[in-house]
Amino acid sequence: MRLFAITVLMFCSFLTTAPAVFGQQVQAAAASTAPSISLDEAISRAKANEPGFAAAVAASKVSALDRSIARAALLPTVTYHNQYLYTQGTGGVNLGSSAAVLGTPRFIANNAVHEYISQGVVNETIGVQGFTAAARASAAAAVAAANMEIARRGLVAAVVSLFYTSVTSENKVEVARRAAAETDSFVKLAEQREAAREGAHADVVKAQLQQQQRARDLADTLVQAQRSRLDLGVLLFPDPRSPYQLTAATVPPPLPARADVEAAAARHNPDLQSALASLRESKLGVTAARAAYLPDLGLNFTYGIDAAQFATRGPEGVRNLGYSASATLDIPVWDWLSTQHRVRQSEILRDSAQVALTSTQRRLIAQLDEFYAEAATARNQLESLNLSVQTATESLRLTRLRYSAGEATVLEVVDAENSLTTAELAREDGIIRYQISLANLQLLTGTI
Repeated sequence: MRLFAITVLMFCSFLTTAPAVFGQQVQAAAASTAPSISLDEAISRAKANEPGFAAAVAASKVSALDRSIARAALLPTVTYHNQYLYTQGTGGVNLGSSAAVLGTPRFIANNAVHEYISQGVVNETIGVQGFTAAARASAAAAVAAANMEIARRGLVAAVVSLFYTSVTSENKVEVARRAAAETDSFVKLAEQREAAREGAHADVVKAQLQQQQRARDLADTLVQAQRSRLDLGVLLFPDPRSPYQLTAATVPPPLPARADVEAAAARHNPDLQSALASLRESKLGVTAARAAYLPDLGLNFTYGIDAAQFATRGPEGVRNLGYSASATLDIPVWDWLSTQHRVRQSEILRDSAQVALTSTQRRLIAQLDEFYAEAATARNQLESLNLSVQTATESLRLTRLRYSAGEATVLEVVDAENSLTTAELAREDGIIRYQISLANLQLLTGTI
């Protein structure tokens, strides 16, 4: 009976602890199978999931098809036309017809009571407006392609910022954990000195206050890291709560030369390309509006039958199969100044596009100087930030040794701990500052 009771207690204990153990195993397995995401992989995933970029890609593809449609409008159109016409007859006999039994049509605009049309029709319109429309479609496609590149780079900038923010948040969590562990260790040291009557109880109280503050800082840092991971997960996964690991370069890349940056910005900046394409489109709009003053030449060639019988020959052997050709020249004379007003509208839009282009050029020059100066300054400060961390680490070590020997106060130890934590956090902020500023410079020059 006693053995049975022990068995039941063991079974109940297993039921109580098994879910927790199983949950820990599942979490560990999930962490081990979490995908490792690099910056390039994050950008690729974001392109597939971000709706704004998808809309820009769709607009670019639609504009490319519009260009193809406009070019196709310059080519002749071919139509195989089939039609049967029935007209009420007058009841009289048409002596001039090969089929005298048929009556004449009641409507003078029609050719016969029964009329069959089966013809191949080729039409072509030659005019300045058609060629200008094709050129404007090409310019619009260039604008859409540049806007798509702008959207891509905006998405890349967002991904880079979220990526390095998340990486920095994880590093700050490690800093907060180290600071919390340091305060825990110092609390134990202060308690040991108090027990040995080598330190005052006030030292223990001060150390405990520092310990409590570091615990709160750790909790806040964990929340911030979780927020950063969720913000990035929205762009990467269908479920932003999906586990993943970020892999970033431990050594920041070098800063490119200023001359290379300027040359790349002049060639590959999408804002500048979009402004240039918009100006070209506006100029073609002026040409298209002025083309309304010019005539259009229309050409038509028709081959087939248009007869009272659906046959290549009539009842008396008359050949129904034949062709016709026509040329039409429409010369505009007067449209109540509508064309003149359209020309003025297009000129206003062209002048606005010119102003936008010059503004884009000025902004590009300013951004180039701003981004390069920011990246250079952040790069130069990285070495100083690393040196500050090393100095603060050594200062804390020496201060704790002096406190253990009774030569330093608790305030000096707390100050040394705060200095080290501040230096480590500043180093993480400096790294993300350089990474983001370098990414902005690369986006400006089209190298990312």
